[in-house]
Amino acid sequence: MRRTSLYGRHVAAGARLIEFGGWEMPVQYTGILDEHRAVRERAGLFDLSHMGELWVHGPEAGAALAYALVTDPPRLGVGRAHYAMITGEDGGIIDDLIVYRTAETRFLVVPNAGNREAVTVALGERVEGFDATLDDASLVTALVAVQGPRAAGILAPLTDVDIGSLRYYAIARGSAAGVPTWVARTGYTGEDGFELFVAWDAAPAVWDALIEGGAAAGLVPVGLGARDTLRLEAGMPLYGNDLDRATNPFEAGLGRVVKFDKPADFVGRAALERVAARGPGRRLAGLIVRGRGIARHGYPVYRPGDDEPCGVITSGTVSPTLGVPIALAFLPPDEVGPGTIFECGVRDARVAAEIVPLPFYQRPT
Repeated sequence: MRRTSLYGRHVAAGARLIEFGGWEMPVQYTGILDEHRAVRERAGLFDLSHMGELWVHGPEAGAALAYALVTDPPRLGVGRAHYAMITGEDGGIIDDLIVYRTAETRFLVVPNAGNREAVTVALGERVEGFDATLDDASLVTALVAVQGPRAAGILAPLTDVDIGSLRYYAIARGSAAGVPTWVARTGYTGEDGFELFVAWDAAPAVWDALIEGGAAAGLVPVGLGARDTLRLEAGMPLYGNDLDRATNPFEAGLGRVVKFDKPADFVGRAALERVAARGPGRRLAGLIVRGRGIARHGYPVYRPGDDEPCGVITSGTVSPTLGVPIALAFLPPDEVGPGTIFECGVRDARVAAEIVPLPFYQRPT
């Protein structure tokens, strides 16, 4: 397993470490519930250095990415970002990504840790024939995120980026704690927050400055356990649970990211046009469990009274914010209207669960 440059900080803070995507990462420090609530109420600090950082640059970088991805990166203004996907020819999702446009001919693509190599290979093949270059900077780049309602107040004194004017899904170059940094207003928690891309060896200095500067505001380090409960409350899918190669964007309820109106052809277009025309065969939906029990990944879902499952749970937990069990599940697409009742197979019991709109939680505006 690889270790991030912040491994020593995690050990010193008493983190429990696990393997995740080939990396030894902190799953929790003081406890998932406490860390979750800190992010919802104050702020949390995350080590996301296991994520990938792939730079695509050159005169035809935008055109190359428009061919490689289902989105249309050339539409991005410089300093803006969007959520994207890379699919196979069959429309199956290889990974979900964030794409940042940092200059007219330079883009930063951020894949998930476990998919970095697959995305690098696919992007490398797809940029061939374009006047563009792919550079994998994943192992020389660290990523630190501060998330929560107090994130802006904590970061502002430590950076020369005007974060007050930095919009959601925007990125700017500056410094943080005296270290050259790309500062992005993005995150995976459902809260306001920032992700800081810095040189690998500079991450400990940035981490220490944020911990010290945020102490009075209640900032705490947060592990992958709370990151998962936070993202699930926010209705954000997790690759490997809710998304995979056997899933297409329309099944995941993310067909909006597929841009059929862009001028360029793209990998997977024909397959996705067929799905869009006929409709997906299943649909990812949100459930609140109304009985006793927690619906976990892989548990079956039934129509009341039926013996055969009609769906499957992809993610599930007890929501620390709402105080009830929540889940995402693949279900028949014409049966996912709010208020529809299904039953989840929880161990040897069948527990009622109700379809609700996503996200489960939305931060106050």
